[in-house]
Amino acid sequence: MKRYYVGLMSGTSADAIDAVLVDFSTGTAIKQTLSHPYSQQISREIRALARPGTNEIERALSLDVLLGELFADTVQKLLHLAGVAANEVAAIGSHGQTIRHRPATINTAGFSWQVADPNIIAERTGITTIADFRRRDIAAGGQGAPLVPAFHQSVFQSAERHRVIVNIGGIANLTWLPIEGTVVGFDTGPGNTLMDAWIQQHQQRAYDAEGAWAISGKVNQPLLAELLADPFFMLPFPKSTGPEYFNLAWLEHKIHQHLLNPEDVQATLLALTSHSIAQAITTLAPSGPTDVFVCGGGSKNHALMKSLQRQLPDFSVSSTTMLGVDPMWVEALAFAWLAKQTMESKTGNLAAVTGAKGARVLGGIYPG
Repeated sequence: MKRYYVGLMSGTSADAIDAVLVDFSTGTAIKQTLSHPYSQQISREIRALARPGTNEIERALSLDVLLGELFADTVQKLLHLAGVAANEVAAIGSHGQTIRHRPATINTAGFSWQVADPNIIAERTGITTIADFRRRDIAAGGQGAPLVPAFHQSVFQSAERHRVIVNIGGIANLTWLPIEGTVVGFDTGPGNTLMDAWIQQHQQRAYDAEGAWAISGKVNQPLLAELLADPFFMLPFPKSTGPEYFNLAWLEHKIHQHLLNPEDVQATLLALTSHSIAQAITTLAPSGPTDVFVCGGGSKNHALMKSLQRQLPDFSVSSTTMLGVDPMWVEALAFAWLAKQTMESKTGNLAAVTGAKGARVLGGIYPG
């Protein structure tokens, strides 16, 4: 019997492919995990392609093929580590690598594009692969993001306490899981993307480990207020965004009139992430016991976690480790779950989250 599913995820930080092997037959049991880092060259290619104005079609298609091969290789290594044969895996759920995500506006249609050719993944592994999860939701009038709230509801919802699941990757998003009632989810704004870009520019480091550089600086309150005044933060949900919007060009436009030390900007960017997340949570959560659980790379940033707790003094803030799931694997696990939903002809989106006309079975199926 085919017991296992594989989930693949590469986030907006463009630093690695995260893979999980999951057994859903007795709940949600992670059998094996693997993080396959990108080379600096591939990370540069992804980031270059993700910048507006560099949309060369040959570059995009070449990257689609290259990442398809890398994703397939990651699956094969994952299965080797686990001692699991390909014929034991029901399906692979591959999110791919987002290179553009633009929700619809009044004047323009929305779109979302992920590369890492699922044809190659299915061909190299011999395993049925589910990919292209977002565009069916967009076709149904949704934003195509975030998609993880349906998984959060399935795995993390409590009948005793309200919960908020916050994923802090390049972009931050949250899922509001009330004891009863409608589940809500949306992107809150930048997670790590601005902090990562700023430290890369000034210190040539990929990220600010534990927020050490940020805490060496001082939050500039006028700049923070200006950043938080961006119209995105005032938009009603459903809403989603990406590094196409929140990037260094956006930041430099805001700070050109401020004379600040680089570490003070980093401190202010950390505060922007925590304030925007906390602001979103407090607009949703009613009175009553509410717990906040953080996943994604931001859960490892101690300074960010402390700042978030300070912004939410009436809430308990911890990572999804407290729920029995390593915070670094939640998104990849979600795409394994979404693959299972698709294989069983079950819906994977929440219309209240994405704004779609209704629940839809997501993704294209590429037989192994």
